[in-house]
Amino acid sequence: MAVLPPDPVFTLRCPEMGPVNSICFHHCDRLLAGTLKGSIFLWDLQTNRSALHFEVGQQPITSLHHTDDTLITQEKGGTVTLWTMSNSGYVRERTIEANFNAFCRTALYTPPEGSGGPLLFYPCDENSIGVLHVNDDVAAPSQMLVPDDPQLPKLGSVSCFKPFESASQLFLLAGYESGHFLTWDLSSGVIIDLLQLDPEPMAIDYDPQTNRGIVGGPNDKLTAITYQRQSMQLQRANDIAIKNAGINCIRIRDDQKVFASGGWDGRVRIFSWKSLRPLAVLTEHKTAGGGGIMDIAYSEGKVSMWNARIMASAGTDGQVALWDLYN
Repeated sequence: MAVLPPDPVFTLRCPEMGPVNSICFHHCDRLLAGTLKGSIFLWDLQTNRSALHFEVGQQPITSLHHTDDTLITQEKGGTVTLWTMSNSGYVRERTIEANFNAFCRTALYTPPEGSGGPLLFYPCDENSIGVLHVNDDVAAPSQMLVPDDPQLPKLGSVSCFKPFESASQLFLLAGYESGHFLTWDLSSGVIIDLLQLDPEPMAIDYDPQTNRGIVGGPNDKLTAITYQRQSMQLQRANDIAIKNAGINCIRIRDDQKVFASGGWDGRVRIFSWKSLRPLAVLTEHKTAGGGGIMDIAYSEGKVSMWNARIMASAGTDGQVALWDLYN
């Protein structure tokens, strides 16, 4: 007998919100949703009501991050805005016009406590990547990663990336339209490795503790990757077949028990991180509008309403589903 997919503990929706492109938790009792219409909805997870919403601009919100007191938004077209919290909501602090017309989400790196402030990585000018110190009061990047070595193959636009620390050094693994993945050493700004995978990657996550990452794109598989630790050479490990083609997002939970992928088919797939075997296919989201699951996020700790760590999934059906899974 087939095992039925689990139900969410709650679903956040309101008529004004519409399709959701990006989500993030702020601490454990607030969730922010960035919409196709260019608005941010703040949900209070103690009441499961929308406490606030405001307009960022006219373009869809493609990425959201939140530090303790700063909200970071990315809009289609590349514009990145940093917002500070105020008594009445959020105040626009500074804006970076990144002039990026392809699809690539920003990434936030939060270093271990006591070793500096958070770094924002954002795509700009087709295939360059800017690095911004979030806590500095400047809108200029502290570093630009530009793949301008004439010996490099034709890369196309940057399409996904993941910052990580290994042996106390900071690296960025970046995927490009061509399917090439470059590993950047951020201490020197130099490319130290190049690997070709499938073209048009759309999502990547990597866990340095277990030395494994997952890449997804428009085809019907996920690809596991790993580094040769000493040489920092990236290697393709194995492929995981999925039923329907197309992946928008991949998230490894930070306890290394599970990871999740969000598909064009509106399905959230949960896998064991140890074995990479599928554990569940979540079918709560409707697929009538096309586009499917756009983002997945995990709470850092327990959400008090459910006394559990929560996974949130959001999509073009205009709802954010909250899940208590494999805790």
